[in-house]
Amino acid sequence: MKPPLVPLATLLGRELRNVKVEKPFVKFGQAALAKKGEDYFLIKPDCERVPGNPETSFSVFAIFDGHNGISAAIFAKENLLGNVLSAIPQGINREEWLQALARALVAGFVKTDIEFQQKGETSGTTVTFVVIDGWTVTVASVGDSRCILDTQGGVVSLLTVDHRLEENAEERERVTASGGEVGRLNVFGGNEVGPLRCWPGGLCLSRSIGDTDVGEFIVPIPHVKQVKLSNSGGRLIIASDGIWDALSSDMAAKSCRGLPAELAAKLVVKEALRSRALKDDTTCLVVDIIPSDQPVLPSTPMKKQNVLSSFLFGKRSQTSTNKTTNKLSAVGVVEELFEEGSAMLAERLGKDFPMNTNSGLFKCAVCQVDQPPAEGLTVNSGPFFSPASKPWEGPFLCTNCRKKKDAMEGKSANMLCFPLPDECHSCV
Repeated sequence: MKPPLVPLATLLGRELRNVKVEKPFVKFGQAALAKKGEDYFLIKPDCERVPGNPETSFSVFAIFDGHNGISAAIFAKENLLGNVLSAIPQGINREEWLQALARALVAGFVKTDIEFQQKGETSGTTVTFVVIDGWTVTVASVGDSRCILDTQGGVVSLLTVDHRLEENAEERERVTASGGEVGRLNVFGGNEVGPLRCWPGGLCLSRSIGDTDVGEFIVPIPHVKQVKLSNSGGRLIIASDGIWDALSSDMAAKSCRGLPAELAAKLVVKEALRSRALKDDTTCLVVDIIPSDQPVLPSTPMKKQNVLSSFLFGKRSQTSTNKTTNKLSAVGVVEELFEEGSAMLAERLGKDFPMNTNSGLFKCAVCQVDQPPAEGLTVNSGPFFSPASKPWEGPFLCTNCRKKKDAMEGKSANMLCFPLPDECHSCV
């Protein structure tokens, strides 16, 4: 039987009451070999929820695998973290911060995409973005870079979802329903070759940041998963598809068990090259989340079955919060707190929206700009320039972000560009 799920508040409460559970060390290593030079990564091990307070520290690790140029990958590397943090309310405690993080990641990804598209460039990038706060790990991803978790019980779990059209039937259905076409490349004689692609544009992915010229059905809304490790820790392997096209998740984890993170990253890259040679940019981050009394994660035998359960946050039973007896100290135990992958913005942002009571202004749930209600719409109102079906249900969106939402859902097929805030252009 699937073990009952434990709410985040319960887990954090246990952690606070148990003085023996100390904040873990986070040790990391990075390795890369370039073929096209379009992979970028971000390592920020000393972020703080409250600036100047080291007790509120958290770490961020990310990989950006660019395509059709490097500008989208560089832009996302430089702006995504700030956009995510700006979407988290100020003055909240750690539990509230972690709960708000999932929605902030969605808002941050979409805002970064809108800002990059306003630059008028056409490159794109995958993103795998990891936030580590204590024993809690939150992963947001678009595209086909991947993050896996290797626990001390030898269990390898995938914390991301690949958004390759070839492998994801749900994404193929969503793209076609939004007005895109999915098919292989036609060559002379009518033969189809290569992986499934989205047309126009020919992109193999269904989600990314950028890709202005492909179509708005290629969305920047990330799959988000949040888990809490036991105090025995675990290892994250975050890598671009240059690794995963050569190695399975199990192979990557097994190739570097028992080694320090810095050496482990190099071994994963070396193993991928041995298996497939250098056919693409190959970037790997290894992050160890370990108890303070352990210098390195010990090597453990591989288990045959992945016991990390999968569920949708919105479907969690209301009675599950009082039924658990799981012990966090058990080796390899991972509590799954949240998982959501819907590409519908309204489903990901929720129904509450902040209002500045002093000024009467609403804050856009995506770009965080304050605007009068008359100048925007909510995510659940009708298509842009049409009567609102549910005028004030859902978080508030400014005009620009509402246009983006409609275009992603195929409601505005011709809306493929967006005006800068202080300008007015016709979108085509």
